[in-house]
Amino acid sequence: MFSLLSSSSMKPNQESGRDRTKTKIALTSLSAMLAESTTFPIDLTKTRLQLHGQSLATSRPTNSFRVASEIVRQQGPLGLYKGLSPAILRHLFYTPIRIVGYEHLRDLFGSHGGSISLSEKAIVGGISGVIAQVVASPADLVKVRMQADGHMVSQGLQPRYSGPFDALNKIIRAEGIRGLWKGVFPNVQRAFLVNMGELACYDHAKRFVIQNRISEDNIYAHSLASVMSGLSATALSCPADVVKTRMMNQAVSNKERIMYNSSYDCLVKTVKIEGLKALWKGFFPTWARLGPWQFVFWVSYEKLRQIAGLSSF
Repeated sequence: MFSLLSSSSMKPNQESGRDRTKTKIALTSLSAMLAESTTFPIDLTKTRLQLHGQSLATSRPTNSFRVASEIVRQQGPLGLYKGLSPAILRHLFYTPIRIVGYEHLRDLFGSHGGSISLSEKAIVGGISGVIAQVVASPADLVKVRMQADGHMVSQGLQPRYSGPFDALNKIIRAEGIRGLWKGVFPNVQRAFLVNMGELACYDHAKRFVIQNRISEDNIYAHSLASVMSGLSATALSCPADVVKTRMMNQAVSNKERIMYNSSYDCLVKTVKIEGLKALWKGFFPTWARLGPWQFVFWVSYEKLRQIAGLSSF
């Protein structure tokens, strides 16, 4: 009888816990969509910059401003948003899994009553990012392919895809279902590094700012922590991001010879042909994007959690 009473008394708590999780997922998705829409042109510029230098035809030096200007000149301002729909679709899976997953794992590790260390937060963040990226990899692939299509248009070539669903169908027909997970290994590597730097650094930096009374738990603390985490995530992940972008962009067909046989082959060829600095191509647009992305995301997410009656992240 006591067991029945105890189990029945747990049901409201379990249900309220599930309700809180659902609320967090909804708020995370909304905040991610807002952040992605705001910073997408910077992400597009970064992707084009990372693809620059793969062929002799595009070997002349360039920079972020020149790449962005070229996109606007050839495709108009809306060209800066090519690939936005699969990017938003990706974040509907990717961001809730990694953010809510991190929070659950963090609370689980800290269930003994104390807060977990920075290294433990880094591991938890990395694991959450890996799981989320495996799920969201097909949408990420479509996003990269559609962003790279604009680069082909600038060379006078026809784009490969007319839209995200056309891209999805053509990739499956030409490369099979497994083709949707092309580049998943460098993608997962990048996700581990990004989330290790981003989530752990944001979490730790925010608590450092609050505990040392630099600021209250407000927009200033969230902004400062987001900038610090953006820099950390960019420095760690940029080489894997370059490899991921190049691996995901190359399509496979009987008529075409693939440039890279594996992630390691891509890494070696990139360094051999373009030098070690090429692994940090797009560093500043990546940081310029991660900083505002995290600012918009974390500030809106923390505010929405407050409105919904949830505790701070």
